[in-house]
Amino acid sequence: MIARRTCLALIAAALCAPSVAAAPAATPFDEAAFSAALAAGGPIIVHVSAPWCPICRAQKPILDRLRDQPQFRDFALFQIDFDTDKASMRRVGARLQSTLIVYRGGREIAHTVGDREEGWIEDLLEKALPAPAPPR
Repeated sequence: MIARRTCLALIAAALCAPSVAAAPAATPFDEAAFSAALAAGGPIIVHVSAPWCPICRAQKPILDRLRDQPQFRDFALFQIDFDTDKASMRRVGARLQSTLIVYRGGREIAHTVGDREEGWIEDLLEKALPAPAPPR
């Protein structure tokens, strides 16, 4: 049995440990918020998904894991429901569920449909990262 002091010390250490902020949750697509994010120029992911789509369900935890990595934490993630939000799909030029679109600098950089391999999705997101500064 763990001694009371040891237990209290473990709790105190856990409370004092620096926390790592997780990436914000996905935002349902909203024209005003999307336009503001585009105008800000930061990296954006749009995920067109459907609750019945197995590929979409596979993409979601991959996107969550990747967005928890430091290089992808600043990505805004917008969700478009394939079944109910056809206007937003037209806005971003998507035709199918399981579509991922990345933006940087206010413009589309790349998109893919049906990818469910973490490495492929990571490669897609890397396209929207700022270019590294040239060596001096």
